[in-house]
Amino acid sequence: MPGSRQRPHGRRIRCAGGYYAYVPDPLPPPLAWSAELVGALSAADRAVGRLAGEGRRLADPDILIRPFVRREAVLSSRIEGTQATLGELLAAEAGAAVERSPDELREVANYVVGLEYGVERLQAMPLSLRLVRELHERLLRGVRGEVATPGQFRASQNWIGRPGSTPANASYVPPPPDRLMDCLGDWERFLHDRSLPPLVHAALAHAQFEAIHPFLDGNGRVGRLLITLLLVAGDLLPSPLLYLSAWFDVTRRDYFAHLLGVTERGEWEEWLIYFLRGTTSQAEDALGRIRRIDGLCASWREKLRSVRSRLPERAIDLFVENPFRSVPGLAERLGVAFTTAQRTIDHLESAGIVEPTSEARRNRIYCARALLAILEEPPTLPRSGRSHARRSAS
Repeated sequence: MPGSRQRPHGRRIRCAGGYYAYVPDPLPPPLAWSAELVGALSAADRAVGRLAGEGRRLADPDILIRPFVRREAVLSSRIEGTQATLGELLAAEAGAAVERSPDELREVANYVVGLEYGVERLQAMPLSLRLVRELHERLLRGVRGEVATPGQFRASQNWIGRPGSTPANASYVPPPPDRLMDCLGDWERFLHDRSLPPLVHAALAHAQFEAIHPFLDGNGRVGRLLITLLLVAGDLLPSPLLYLSAWFDVTRRDYFAHLLGVTERGEWEEWLIYFLRGTTSQAEDALGRIRRIDGLCASWREKLRSVRSRLPERAIDLFVENPFRSVPGLAERLGVAFTTAQRTIDHLESAGIVEPTSEARRNRIYCARALLAILEEPPTLPRSGRSHARRSAS
């Protein structure tokens, strides 16, 4: 039963500064396959399988991957304190002026760059410490944390705690620098271990990465990005349509409590059940959004049946990629003249598919608000999704 294993996953060692740091044991840990854990894994596998089937059915999954990646980037960055919204990011990409700080938008945009880069790199190389460094460099390029040696593993001690805390009173202190590469070497070897179910493998690898905390900044974002790459590398999905940051965001206290439960008490089963329930929730969430977007686009195409030109239908796919579009941007993507793109927008506006975001006619941006609403809708917690985290770990 959850909580039966009370031994920490690792040991605390006294460091030269008089503080204690945590050094995790190598993965995998001993696991007790309780009925609850097996049930959670079975449900997650079924949900991911349904999502994979939907992904294979899509004629062009890349159209949906783009907004899903950006939604993940916004939610993962939000866990770290960034307040940029998905609408602001998409509007800025389309050339609209937004009130959000450019630094915050750049931080989220870097996550998109890192994730797309990682998926592409997986075609040529396996997940490795080298790829992790490359991802970190792209995540921190030109944003807060850039002073924290982007793309380099730390050479000094870091810790997690309240502002002003020290290693002596921090809530968590990861391995000291002289133990870091040994921990990372063990972690990299586990990345290539295929003895466990892929979802369990991804859950263990993520928790261990956060315990090692190998960078001075950006560990949470890199660790969550790695979940998606692990699922792609494990061939669970034909394309990256599943992301867990929405689950971690709405259950944030439980997320951190479960990670702490692993390092303090070896509560691997509790962490795995939490992770797998999140996987089920987000696979079902993604499947629902995809089907609603499909249905919406089908209704739009029905409205455009009387239009002789095929350009408005092609434009619908571009609004799925990004619900915000300018006329020049649409003209470039469709490969047509500005006036032709404007007529295409006029058809969409007449059909009630898009609307201008402002009264200004110069540099006007149009938005497919019904699509944006589906993408921005917050996730709903499953009825059985209450956490097993101990309240003392909160």
